[in-house]
Amino acid sequence: MPQNLHPMATITIWTGSLQPGSCLPPRMGDICFQLPWPGPTVLLVSLFLAAGVLPAEAGTSCPVLCTCQNQVVDCSSQRLFSVPPDLPRDTRNLSLAHNRIATVPPGYLTCYIELRVLDLRNNSLQALPAGLFLHAKRLAHLDLSYNNLSLVPADMFREAHGLVHIDLSHNPWLRRVHPQAFQGLLQLRDLDLSFGGLAFLSLEALEGLPGLVTLQIGGNPWVCGCTMEPLLTWLRNRIQRCTADSQLAECRGPPEVEGAPLFSLTEESFKACHLTLTLDDYLFIAFVGFVVSIASVATNFLLGITANCCHRWSKASEEEEI
Repeated sequence: MPQNLHPMATITIWTGSLQPGSCLPPRMGDICFQLPWPGPTVLLVSLFLAAGVLPAEAGTSCPVLCTCQNQVVDCSSQRLFSVPPDLPRDTRNLSLAHNRIATVPPGYLTCYIELRVLDLRNNSLQALPAGLFLHAKRLAHLDLSYNNLSLVPADMFREAHGLVHIDLSHNPWLRRVHPQAFQGLLQLRDLDLSFGGLAFLSLEALEGLPGLVTLQIGGNPWVCGCTMEPLLTWLRNRIQRCTADSQLAECRGPPEVEGAPLFSLTEESFKACHLTLTLDDYLFIAFVGFVVSIASVATNFLLGITANCCHRWSKASEEEEI
């Protein structure tokens, strides 16, 4: 026994609410045991450690089925149905690609503030929990392609202001991108929305992206009506700085422009959207309406007289025969 250790010294063991992967210290209500030191207790503590009763420090080991090296954690192609817990705290590159993950628990990335790259492509994700990227301030590359996402909600990437590349391609059920989905992503350079189910994209969703260089929107069923004109005008004005997949972007409707390349539409194509009526037009429409109304009344009057005459003639004929 070391000379400076008091005979009545104790060690503290916490159990209860300590959660695997939690970044928080033990909370109120957790059970605390104080064991005397030294003596036979040393053996008991050793047994506890060996049995796994005492939690090891979270985030210091590599998850099962994953490989960890140089702050890169690779859990791809392992047929995982859920995300692995307790990643190394200093993880910078996390690959969960080519699995069967359907959900990501809220706060999953809370502990991994060093994360730069997150690869979730080719899974079964239908949605992501709110605030998932709240602590991922250094995240730069995010791949969510080949999933089943149906909506990109407002502030989905809130606080992830360091994002440079976002891949949302090949989400066939992706029908809507909220106008504020990419709010605050001033460093975003590459955005891939190709091969989804988008028929419309709000200009507001892109206006707040001053650093955007590459935008992929091909392979979507775009409806090239009047609501599409603001987006096309914006893209046309930025075509030198924003490379778009113009050859793959086609109109799915309306019928008169079906199959036409999206970027082949000009201001002339939307001329009908800007038609306005003058005072003379309104007066002419009112005059025509008045004339049609008079004609309708006159026609009904003549039809009534004709029917009455026919009725009288028929009645007179019957009386003569009698």
